[in-house]
Order: sequence, then C-alpha cells, then structure tokens
Amino acid sequence: MDVKRIFVPTSGPLDWKRLLAKPERHWKAGHSAMALAQCWEEAHPGLPAEVAAALTMCLGELDLLLALPEYKVELEGGDRPSQTDLMVFARSRNGLVCIAVEGKVDEPFGPALGEKRRECSDGVEKRLEQLHRVLGLSSPLPDDVYYQLVHRTASALITAEKFGAVAAVMLVHSFSKKDSWFPEFDRFAKLLGAAPERGRAARAQTATSLPLFLGWCHGEERFLEEQAHGQD
Repeated sequence: MDVKRIFVPTSGPLDWKRLLAKPERHWKAGHSAMALAQCWEEAHPGLPAEVAAALTMCLGELDLLLALPEYKVELEGGDRPSQTDLMVFARSRNGLVCIAVEGKVDEPFGPALGEKRRECSDGVEKRLEQLHRVLGLSSPLPDDVYYQLVHRTASALITAEKFGAVAAVMLVHSFSKKDSWFPEFDRFAKLLGAAPERGRAARAQTATSLPLFLGWCHGEERFLEEQAHGQD
C-alpha cells in the first residue's frame, strides 16, 4: 500500500472533496463528507464546540494542533488502507491525543464482521486478527458488530502509537437529525467496556497499549443544508 505522508493545508471545505475515495458519490449537501468539512473548517483554529464538550470530561481541555482529512492507516492483510474521515492531533495537559473522527448522517457503518468473515480469505483473517489484537480483545467480537467501527477504532490506536500520543479516541461526529446508528455504536462501545453517552466520551476497559476513549457527538444540522463554499 502506497500511503502518502506529505500533506498540504486546505483553503476551505471544497479542498476535502478531492481526497474522497468516490467524490462524485459522497460530496453532496446533506451527506456526511460535506457536513464534516464545513463544520471543522468553520471551527478552525479550534475544535467544534460539540467535539470539545464530548472530550473535555475525559481528557481535559484540548488544543487543536493538526487535522488531516481522509487520513489513511495501513492495516495488515489488505491492499487498501483504512481511510479515516478526519484524523485529529490535539494537545492535552498530559500530552498528545490522537482522535479518529468518523463523520455520519444516516449512512450505516458498512458491512458487519460476519459478512467480512464469510469472505474466507487469508487477508481478511489476518486483518481481523490484527484489529482484535490492537483493541486488546481476548475473544472475537460478534458477527453483527460493524466492521467500520472496529477498524476505525484500531486506526486511532495505531496512529496514536506511531506519533507517541498519550491517548487515542474514536469519535463519531453525527449530523443525523435522529442520531441514526447510535445503538449500534453504543453496543460496540460496551463490548470494549466503555459506556459513552451522546455528547460525552468514555474510556474503554480492554487491554489496549494506550488509554482508548469512545465518543459520539452531534454536529449542527445547518451543515446539512448549506453548500460548501465554491461548490459548482
């Protein structure tokens, strides 16, 4: 896998579009890619208020250092990396914190683990073994847990280790008017020993190499209606 390690700053939300795997399909008003880009660009140079509020109780005040849209994390057993919607690096009073942000509106979290396991390939088996190991799990997660939640959380930990962070976070930044898929996220979090609430992250209790936090926050719904600046 050839993953670029050179990045350039954005000048606005539209710069995020070209980084998407399928820009013409995903870059639309009312979809998570555009809503996430507009929300974070507007909040710059800080964190969106709802993100800061969700993390403050666990990690204290955070200062945004760097945010990388569509950040790719290499995983074992596959020819494509895990592409995180936004990988955020922030400074806490104890050191660097790495936050893998998953933007959502009403889209599902992709296939379930059972579907991945039925592929019966050596690559999938190797990748799933790595993900369970990174998450500090001694037994396999159930088949009905969503794969995206698993590899996104593992990506946060892998990246945090690589950059010498003191903690890792997987945060769902939802713009859904009905918080679609929160029950599925909540169940996954509980399997890792965490009990987050909407708008408040919680620490997982599995044997991870670094403290791991899982969170869900709700972004402003006005970002669903607005077109990105410069949108054709």
